[in-house]
Amino acid sequence: MNFRRLGAGIVVGTGFCEDLLEQGPDAFLLLTADGTIAFVNSAAERLFGYPREELLGVQHTILLSEEARRGFLRVFGRLGRKSQAGSRPFAAVGRHRDGSELAMEITCALVSVDAGTAMAVAVRDAEHRNDSDSGRRLAVSLLDATLESTSDGIVVVSNEGQITGINDQYLKLWGMPPELIAAEDPNALVRFIADQLVDPDYFLQKVSALYADSLMQSHDVLEFADGRTVELYSRPQKVADAIVGRIWNFRDITSRRRAQDQARRAMEELAEQAGKLKELAFQDPLTGLANRMLFNERAAAALLTPEPVHVLLLDLDDFKEVNDVLGHHAGDEMLVEISRRLQNCVGPHGTVARLGGDEFVVLLVGCRDADGVAQRVVSTLNAPVSIEGTLMRPGLSLGVASRDAGTETSSELLRQADLAMYAAKEAGKNCYVHFQPEMLAALLERTQLTAGLRRAVELGQITVHYQPVISSDRLEVVQFEALARWEWEGELIPPDDFIETAERSGLIREIGAEVLRRSCTELAPWLGEDPFRSLAVNVSGVQLQHRDFAERVLDIAAWSGVDPRQLVLEVTESVFFDAHSHVIGQLETLREAGIRVALDDFGTGYSSLGRLQDLPVDVVKIDKSFVSMLQTGVEKLPILTSMIHMARSLGLKVTAEGIETPAQARYLMDHGCDALQGFLFSRPEPGAARQRAVSNSTAAIADLEGVPLPG
Repeated sequence: MNFRRLGAGIVVGTGFCEDLLEQGPDAFLLLTADGTIAFVNSAAERLFGYPREELLGVQHTILLSEEARRGFLRVFGRLGRKSQAGSRPFAAVGRHRDGSELAMEITCALVSVDAGTAMAVAVRDAEHRNDSDSGRRLAVSLLDATLESTSDGIVVVSNEGQITGINDQYLKLWGMPPELIAAEDPNALVRFIADQLVDPDYFLQKVSALYADSLMQSHDVLEFADGRTVELYSRPQKVADAIVGRIWNFRDITSRRRAQDQARRAMEELAEQAGKLKELAFQDPLTGLANRMLFNERAAAALLTPEPVHVLLLDLDDFKEVNDVLGHHAGDEMLVEISRRLQNCVGPHGTVARLGGDEFVVLLVGCRDADGVAQRVVSTLNAPVSIEGTLMRPGLSLGVASRDAGTETSSELLRQADLAMYAAKEAGKNCYVHFQPEMLAALLERTQLTAGLRRAVELGQITVHYQPVISSDRLEVVQFEALARWEWEGELIPPDDFIETAERSGLIREIGAEVLRRSCTELAPWLGEDPFRSLAVNVSGVQLQHRDFAERVLDIAAWSGVDPRQLVLEVTESVFFDAHSHVIGQLETLREAGIRVALDDFGTGYSSLGRLQDLPVDVVKIDKSFVSMLQTGVEKLPILTSMIHMARSLGLKVTAEGIETPAQARYLMDHGCDALQGFLFSRPEPGAARQRAVSNSTAAIADLEGVPLPG
């Protein structure tokens, strides 16, 4: 410390000052700007029960009760503003080392030390004060501590006209300069506020009336000249039934008032437009078409008449891609255009409704040519439409259901149209299909298939068969493709017959994981014999949509002891059109771990040869439909050869599947195909018969090369 004072011609050294503080009866502390205790005297040790070494360098808050901390921190701010209120003694509740509370009277002042500005704090034990005086000081302290916790602007004025409390929100509300607050003149504050009001005279009269009657309470609304609105609450401040001052509470209600005004105007408009609101309740907000509620109402009414009733249900195929590629605003534009075309097709005698998303329904009552309307809808909607300069051709699937003797409700008719619509999708889309009773049987069959598949997954009844893949260079089996099989009701069901059901039901995730786990376990010894060998497993786009897919694959490989570099995941082109960026990211993560990605059924999707270089793949598998074009082996098939050469020029390996004849195999080998797969070598075999698949492949290779089998 570096205190030095001059008085009566006497120079007093710093040692004298420290002795004086040390021997003083009051506790004395010195706090740095961040509230750290830098000095305490013996009286402070006695008052709080702490030895000096436990206090130096710690925060002052350990000496205060929880309630007293916020009010005490505000003293710094007051002293910084040179407010007289900051230097007045105030009551606070301290905390002794043993946890008990202490009644204290605190006086603070700013002092300059070597490290900058600090706060000198003198603390006096206030237990000896009489109850009324102690209660009043404690009430003021608690009020001071809570001022900053409210969003209202608050100022407290004592009976003597002194400002005993004020918060920052009050300053912000009125935009008061600091020097005005430092003056602590309540009258100046009143004049400053009055100058900003629309009716200053009313405010001044109200203030005078409140000061004239100390018991009076008031609630007023003040209008600012700048358009703001403020509520004023004023009430006496009491301590132990004695009025010690007045509390002025200002609350900015501008937003609430505006909201109330807007709500009132809205209610008035709603009352005037009740008829229009009823109309809007039955209208799709985007297209202006009828909505589901109005459709159901009109369909129910139509079924009460003897007239023919038809329902045409349609949805747009691949509409999600419009939203993903061009944005939702472009999708909305297309929906509006589709709505316009539908209305033109149907005319005024039918109801066109939007059920939601990209699903529309048409209700025809008394129509004798529902097929004509359906055909017109398909051809009209399938015509190109320009969306933000991009020419697009909407695709759709349409189901038609007509009322018969057994149809009783609109929901039943809509369900029949829904079944017909999905039959149209299966028929190739961009067409319409009439509901047939057997569709209900097909639905029941799909439901039973789903239930059976779920049961098979739960009981572990999904098995794995393996088909060998032959290396054109090594002329031996270098890979097995793992293929899921399901034995249901005594019949072995191939994946083409249940994978779609598995994807629709979400069971594909469990099935895919089980196939990978089982094939890794069964082939681990075979893979361990030669690092050139590999295992290929098919992966659905539904599996890739789960963010933990890559992690699960790597966990299974680690658990089974299979080197990730010996795994190949086969995906179709459709996964690369998924809008979820994490799908591509997961494939890239797996490739970084050494796992290869094969593009299955290449040539049957939408990808061009040039797009191959942009896809995260290592192998392309030429679809068997191209291989089947080879009959004699001397055909000129530029498409097939171009696919092989383009893939190899991009550094990709090429596998041909569906090979059934030696002529096909020789042609593909001569044109640079890296690997061969098909019934020529072996059909898929269960794990126990995998060696038979190898033997069959060896025999086929020997025949292909004209080399006799050993022995």
